[in-house]
Amino acid sequence: MSTPEEIRKPSHALPFWLSLGTVPLIVLGAVAGGWTLLLLPLYAWQLVTLLDVFLGRNEDQPDISTNDADLFWYRLITLIWPPIQFCIVFGTIWWVRHTNHLNTAEVIGLFFGVGVISGTIGIVYAHELMHQKSRMERWLGDLLLAMVLYSHFRSEHLLVHHAYVGTPRDAVSARYNEGFHRYFLRVLLSCPPSAWRIEAARQARAGRKAWHRSNPFWRYGGLQLGALLLAWALGGLPGIGLFVFQAFIAVWQLELTNYIEHYGLTREYLGNGRYEPVRPHHSWNASHTASNWLLINLQRHSDHHVRPDRRFPLLQTYAPETAPQLPLGYPAMTLLAMIPPLWRRRMNPRVRAWRRRHYPHVSDWGSYNRARNPLPGGAA
Repeated sequence: MSTPEEIRKPSHALPFWLSLGTVPLIVLGAVAGGWTLLLLPLYAWQLVTLLDVFLGRNEDQPDISTNDADLFWYRLITLIWPPIQFCIVFGTIWWVRHTNHLNTAEVIGLFFGVGVISGTIGIVYAHELMHQKSRMERWLGDLLLAMVLYSHFRSEHLLVHHAYVGTPRDAVSARYNEGFHRYFLRVLLSCPPSAWRIEAARQARAGRKAWHRSNPFWRYGGLQLGALLLAWALGGLPGIGLFVFQAFIAVWQLELTNYIEHYGLTREYLGNGRYEPVRPHHSWNASHTASNWLLINLQRHSDHHVRPDRRFPLLQTYAPETAPQLPLGYPAMTLLAMIPPLWRRRMNPRVRAWRRRHYPHVSDWGSYNRARNPLPGGAA
């Protein structure tokens, strides 16, 4: 177990600053173009996966009694990242509109890399920030989400996903046998109205109209409009197009992650609209070392659902008997999810084993899922 004395050392937090390695790579790609544009995705996906193989798993359990003051060096990377990403996103828009050494394919490749940064790093950091009590941190999370035009994710994640994970009400709990591409389209269409409905319901419970100024959708819309206007000011209509493209790449990565985190895992229906409480076995986990550095322990996902406000350095890991384990870290698993037949071959047997372990009394999962989930994706 890592003690508070060990945790407060800067050297203990340093591996979680792995995200900064993407910054010189995007600058190199913008300046040199060509093959250098491959370095950033290779760093974020392949290199991290190789490091996972060599470094193995990290099952250290940090002392959860550690004070916030001892987490300064961990929190700092999430606090400095929003201005860094701001410079990356809008700086590259200005750069490609004021230089002419990159051809069209290189510009697209460059902004694919920007999307890798704003998705793999930015949205993960936004997720950490929006779960905190500090108003400043929540605002920083909103700024990161506005840079990928996905501000509603805050409402949907905090108010819907955490309350209804593993149930038909939660769109981002991927159904068993549901391929990622079908899942992605379903989530893109269903999550924004779902987030709006739950915020409108909150206003109604407070006796206010849905469009009351306290509805966060005003903030979401304002920040996103501001981001689009800045992209236009720096790069005109092409600047807006490039900004939207990198946002799409970022959202695609977010939803790939959401897809694998709960694929095929369901909470037991107790009747009368009630479900069993969220348990560690309702999330897929990965204790691989390097990918947890890059993704600031997002892969310790079961503990995040048990204690959503627990800061990432203190998240606990679980044994396979308690929570299901992925065979590889998130970067490798998301690549596998892009090929549904390979994904099903690797993951469906694990889901069936999970069912036998945790719900041996359910013999007909086809009928069970159709009864609790009438959506097409809810088949056995």
